[in-house]
Amino acid sequence: MKKLFDDFKKDIKFKSAGPGKKLTEDASSSSKQSRHAPSEGAQMAGAAALARIEQKQRPKVHTSQDAIRNQVKRELEAEAAALAEKENAGSKVKDAACLSVSGVYFTCPLTGATLTKSQREVHIKEAILMRFEEDDIEASVMMVHTFNKDREKVKAAVDIISKYVDNICKNPSEEKYRKIKVSNKVFQEKVSPVEGSREFLQAVGFISVMLPEEEEFLVLPEQSDDALELMKERRDRLQRGEPVRAQLDRQPQAFRPSPNAQRFELPPEFYNLSAEELKKEQQQRTELVEKNAMLRTKAMREREEQRERRKYNYALLRVRLPDGNLLQATFYAWDRLPALFEFVRESLVDGWQPFELIAPGGQKLQESEEVTLVECNLVPAALLTFAWDAAVQADIAAAGGKSSAALLKPELLERIQTLS
Repeated sequence: MKKLFDDFKKDIKFKSAGPGKKLTEDASSSSKQSRHAPSEGAQMAGAAALARIEQKQRPKVHTSQDAIRNQVKRELEAEAAALAEKENAGSKVKDAACLSVSGVYFTCPLTGATLTKSQREVHIKEAILMRFEEDDIEASVMMVHTFNKDREKVKAAVDIISKYVDNICKNPSEEKYRKIKVSNKVFQEKVSPVEGSREFLQAVGFISVMLPEEEEFLVLPEQSDDALELMKERRDRLQRGEPVRAQLDRQPQAFRPSPNAQRFELPPEFYNLSAEELKKEQQQRTELVEKNAMLRTKAMREREEQRERRKYNYALLRVRLPDGNLLQATFYAWDRLPALFEFVRESLVDGWQPFELIAPGGQKLQESEEVTLVECNLVPAALLTFAWDAAVQADIAAAGGKSSAALLKPELLERIQTLS
């Protein structure tokens, strides 16, 4: 099994993030450290993970290890290719050179790799499987909470596994609590369907055994007091587990002053609907508005505008600074104002100074308000105006102080572009 897992690891390569994007190498490869050989439990958990990767039962076939490894590899690559093809088909709607941003990208928290939307799920699965060599408990916990979409089913499985551990710790000498009948109805319906659950049990020490009655059991050898305490700690890790999610890459970009600052051309990834569906809905909406313009109240118009904005997943925001330069970044449509202010602050040389952000129409945004970008009418794109707090600037001037000549941090100014 160890050879199978090692061979698989060598064959699987992370997909590139597309033109102009580089995949960061796996964080674990940046500083090779000597490790102890993985335990037998880790090897078994890793092998089991490969067999269960796609949330479906794979038929048992008697074939060579190379054939099994290639089957896993083909399934991963087929999934990535299918998603990429779907994404690329939509991206042809607009000429990439005319887009305000090339697409929506994400960062893998495990490897630091930059990923497209279609790559993120497969990449994270691969990264989790690779972790079995280093920490089979951590990998199986990640697997349970990441590979399964139904959170209620995950909670049910975690509760049952926790009950197994609790019974063992309370009755360490009782053999019946250290045996799980795989064909048991509760195990089959609540635990087995949740990917990573069996891997976790194997990681804590359960071994698959065929007993004389020709039935499979997961059996845990009798544990010492220290081992029981360790099992409790591992149970707690399982209960605290969270899904591993790719983080939105804001793609911060500085632009020189431009008369085109208010022009936005967004890629298809920004929409919940396809480009064709969106175009059709916009045409229908325009016709309806023209017919009913005289009959609609202000409240009706506002409700309709809110419905329209829900068609977008992301928001592209630009901030015009006092020196005319522009700061651009991508946000989730449901991000809240504090996240916007934090991003702007971290981009400034003098981010400690209080400032204001003014939305189109003169609306002054309040950092303290926990409202979403959708609720502030900033979706799918908007140009904001930046202004230093006038009172603080007056105090600085009175004290003979001066603000930095450059507003943006050097790393942003080094990559400043001209807005087309």
